[in-house]
Amino acid sequence: MRDKVNRPEKSFAFLKAGTALAVAAALAVAPLSASPAFAFEIFGMKFFESEEDTADVIDPVNYTLTLNPGTDDDELKDAIENTALLKQDEGKPVSGDLGLVIKARDDRDRILAALYEKARYGGVVKVTVDGQDLDQLPPNPEFPDRGAIPVTITVDPGPVFTFGDIVFSGDAEGRNAADYGLVPGARADSTIILKAGEKMVVDLKAEGRPLAKLTERNATADHKTQTVDVVIAAEGGPVAPVGAVGVTGTKTVDADFVQRYSRINAGQPYSPEALTKAAERLRTLGVFSSVTIREADKLAPDGSLPMTIEVSEGKHRYFGVGAQVSNTDGLGLQGYWGHRNLFGQAESLRIEGSVSRIGQSALGDMDYSTAILFSKPGAFGPASTFNASLKASIVDPDAYKAFTTTAAAGVSVELSDQDTVSAGGEVMWSDVEDAFGKNKYLTAAIPIEYVRDTRDDKLNPTEGYRALINAKPSYEFNRGTVFSSFEGAITGYQALGEEKRFVLAGKLAAGTIIGGNELSDIPATRRFFLGGGGTVRGYGYQEISPRNGKGKLLGGRSYVSASAEARIGITETIGLVPFLDVGTVSTDEVPDFKDIRAGAGIGLRYATPFGPLRLDVAVPLKKYDGGTSFGVYAGIGQSF
Repeated sequence: MRDKVNRPEKSFAFLKAGTALAVAAALAVAPLSASPAFAFEIFGMKFFESEEDTADVIDPVNYTLTLNPGTDDDELKDAIENTALLKQDEGKPVSGDLGLVIKARDDRDRILAALYEKARYGGVVKVTVDGQDLDQLPPNPEFPDRGAIPVTITVDPGPVFTFGDIVFSGDAEGRNAADYGLVPGARADSTIILKAGEKMVVDLKAEGRPLAKLTERNATADHKTQTVDVVIAAEGGPVAPVGAVGVTGTKTVDADFVQRYSRINAGQPYSPEALTKAAERLRTLGVFSSVTIREADKLAPDGSLPMTIEVSEGKHRYFGVGAQVSNTDGLGLQGYWGHRNLFGQAESLRIEGSVSRIGQSALGDMDYSTAILFSKPGAFGPASTFNASLKASIVDPDAYKAFTTTAAAGVSVELSDQDTVSAGGEVMWSDVEDAFGKNKYLTAAIPIEYVRDTRDDKLNPTEGYRALINAKPSYEFNRGTVFSSFEGAITGYQALGEEKRFVLAGKLAAGTIIGGNELSDIPATRRFFLGGGGTVRGYGYQEISPRNGKGKLLGGRSYVSASAEARIGITETIGLVPFLDVGTVSTDEVPDFKDIRAGAGIGLRYATPFGPLRLDVAVPLKKYDGGTSFGVYAGIGQSF
């Protein structure tokens, strides 16, 4: 590839902010009482050579900065000031006189790059240190020791340049320049030109040409007309399929399994998108600390492109604890232990337990649960996963008290990168005490679910949606009752602005239970309730429910709930979230909307690498007599 630069009368320079690097090393020694060591300093890190040397270690120097951006344009001014490290580090000493000069030179290059990124190709940056022009300073400058050294940066941004002639040649010929952001008369930011070249290669590779490359990227700035002419030439190379696929780096994970699960197979069309998704698919297994797919730099004799999946295995055993707290539900604690590679093909085993409602109930009335979960990816083909579980719980919300054990098994299949369908079977035994008295249930069910997920981030989405619909045909053996539950939900997200600091989020859910002669024929654990941190905040857990004449909670056959949030980023890590939740539960198969409950509040978010920390405070807008007055909820991740 040839990147060409022409300078005056027509000129252009490809510079990226942050690419100019300077390293200053000066030998220095201080008296030692320890063993010999090498002595020098790089960016403030001091190393010592020997006891015999007695020179002084480089002393830090202070400076004062005067930065004149030469513009009233806030966008350009911010770009200049944010680029200058002397500005960002103002008040921090620099390592020696030479270190100050190097940092000043680096800032000049950075500011020029920032000007090019804003289409200012005629810009001039003048820097003086202690009143002396930067280019006139000696190789090893020494400034008088009279306090902080004055540094002045003066910027003349020059005029804004626009795109002139745009020429695509080679295998790039015939493409629409506007699709690459290159529009004659538009502002000619250098970043647009760079991205256009990168996109050209990406597009050619997307056509199945793995060896595509740029052969020329020539930009010429004409200072007379204040325009930039651009020439981009590319060589696509031959269309080639995937060749032999190797796997390296495995220790306890089966290498053949890695290749199968990646779904990269010899003979399939070459696709960069498919390779990216394959790497992500392997990472989600949890058994690898890193996954890289490397392509050969030339084709095999048969015209295919060999590639290698390079992996590094992480720790397979893990354990952890978690907690959440609210004033309505009390304190909840969880603990778990797991193994990510039980039999060598990323089989997962997890044992977990939890206790909740601590502080809200007596010891015997708290909620307890335990579970053993098993998962085998690729069980019936690379797109399938087999799941099995055994769970037991004792729960004592206000509506009922129940001891349940559930055994389940099923298979989920990825129909596409966004679509998943799952089906299986489960058997649940439950001993329930509720408004209908004490009853025992033995229920078999066939859960079926379809999920479509287009969210850009599972932990903190800013765009896309997630939709699900499920059905659960069931048979209760003790009463001979046939009933089925159906639920659907959709959550959507829309960011506003380029920085995505403001996100509108919404959720709509509904469900119904059809069948069963009486409401008591349906186990309380299968009836619908709303209220609490996961549904309508401000109300207690499962507080929203139809009631009998004595005020006891019954649960319902149907429900509708909706939530709306405005997720506002105050800083890079802190956000505020005003929200409104609404819901209703009915004993009929279709909601009658006779009793609609709503809660409103505000939340605080703190961004972390593993998802946002969440703290929500909400009040019920239509409080129950003697019911909850407010709710405080804390946890990890967005509310939905």
